[in-house]
Amino acid sequence: MKNFIRSLAVTFILTAALPASNLRAADIYVCAAASLTDALKEIAVTYEKESGDKLIFNFAASSVLARQIEEGAPADLIVSADEAKLDELEKKGLLLPGTRKSLLSNTLVIVTPADSTINIKFAKDLTGMDIKKIALGQPESVPAGIYAKDYLEKLGLWEKLAVKVVPCESVRAALAAVESGNVEAGIVYKTDALISKKVKVAFEVPSSEGPKISYPLAVIKDSKSPDAAKKLAAWLDSNPAKVVFEKYGFIVKH
Repeated sequence: MKNFIRSLAVTFILTAALPASNLRAADIYVCAAASLTDALKEIAVTYEKESGDKLIFNFAASSVLARQIEEGAPADLIVSADEAKLDELEKKGLLLPGTRKSLLSNTLVIVTPADSTINIKFAKDLTGMDIKKIALGQPESVPAGIYAKDYLEKLGLWEKLAVKVVPCESVRAALAAVESGNVEAGIVYKTDALISKKVKVAFEVPSSEGPKISYPLAVIKDSKSPDAAKKLAAWLDSNPAKVVFEKYGFIVKH
């Protein structure tokens, strides 16, 4: 009995000695656009050590994430690859007021398999006979696909290229299609192209000509850890996080 009481006393003392941050540690469910996978995973290593919180990621196309949140999936914070998906969530009252912020930007690139001999100098070269299939994120729902379609429509190329398009469930799926050699080309974010050794950038869409790509974040209204989610949102807008985002090719908004 004495040993049991002594054990309880030791446990109490050790618990009391723990930093307050550890006692308040939270599991933060983060819904994030697939294109943010590598950057956020690196950021998480540092953030978890500093905060004591655990980041649980759900990476997918922003359209899928928005639908999951609408259906009540666990979520504390969302980082979307476009403003439209957050507009929809905001209109439905699913975002915590005052927490929305535009964080990053990106650019589009046309990629081909690393060993491809096809020469693409301009977007119009995609109409060539040697390009039979072009991988894009789903043009009607996936932000990267929507951006790509808008760009091609602006150039008057969409009607010619639509028959070649292979719609994919996310930008990472489009990248994988090019990496496998199952398609001759794809349009993805520059950040995705930079992390792959199996593709090469054939053409980078000038920022002045391409769509205005924006990555906003917001805390979910029904978050079970709103304070922890707000703290993470603020940290993602801090200099240490911005350095990581820029390392992966994102354009940080100031």
